[in-house]
Amino acid sequence: MQSETNILQSLTLSDKAKAYSELLKFRLSMFVALSGGFGYSLAVNDLSWYKLVMLLLGSLAITGAANIINQIIEKDSDKLMKRTAKRPLPSGRLSVQEATIFGFILFVVGCYIFLAFFNLRACALSILSLLLYGFVYTPLKKVGPIAVFVGALPGAFPPMIGWIAATNHFGLEPGILFAIQFFWQFPHFWAIAWVADEDYKRADIKLLPSAGEKNIDTAFQIMIYTLFLLPVGWLPYVMGMTGFNSAIIAMIFGILFLAQTFHLMRRCTDKAALQIMFGSFLYLPVVQIAFLLDKL
Repeated sequence: MQSETNILQSLTLSDKAKAYSELLKFRLSMFVALSGGFGYSLAVNDLSWYKLVMLLLGSLAITGAANIINQIIEKDSDKLMKRTAKRPLPSGRLSVQEATIFGFILFVVGCYIFLAFFNLRACALSILSLLLYGFVYTPLKKVGPIAVFVGALPGAFPPMIGWIAATNHFGLEPGILFAIQFFWQFPHFWAIAWVADEDYKRADIKLLPSAGEKNIDTAFQIMIYTLFLLPVGWLPYVMGMTGFNSAIIAMIFGILFLAQTFHLMRRCTDKAALQIMFGSFLYLPVVQIAFLLDKL
């Protein structure tokens, strides 16, 4: 088996570029950045496409830096799991030093963009998100499901950061955007943890509630947190942030999402959990787009 040094020396420039892209977790980071763009677009009356692009770039950079911290800390754990063993660090395609430098550059770029084009509050919240995700949530994954509660905080920050970047103030509106994405995190992450349970156990990662078991109690907790999405989905309309039509769409998709959790409670199978995972990927962008299109 090639040593890490030999692997690094054998990589072409194209290989390196691909490895850095994988380290950034571009699709995941872009998903997070778009959520921030949603919050920004919902807050402004006259959308500046230039500032929206800058927000996306800043969010992408900070999120990428957080992902790199996560991967550096979990390098040894990632080697033990099939789904992560081929990532740049455990596979030896990038060194920890290279990852650290890249992550620091992304962090500096992200902070510069938030300070130069937006405001200190949005920048500070972005940094807090990175710290919670990289240095609190990541090590807690080996402790227990408390990690999901902690991880749900930075996971719900993006739309709130977007709103604050646009307005430079906290308030009920960004709090509502935070609440929607906060409660969405639980069925999303617990469905992933259910499907990846065997892999996670190899690395001693403990995310599932109910003593880490794939059972009716875990499915019930997934259902409870999904249930919260129904009332909070109405709050943007109640606060005058969006119109009535988007509240109805949020309710319909919330009910469909909730129905998937009842199916999991009946079956308690990986297939049912996988359906919730895909349902979560559908719910959030559909509801956010509906809010934007129905903006008052």
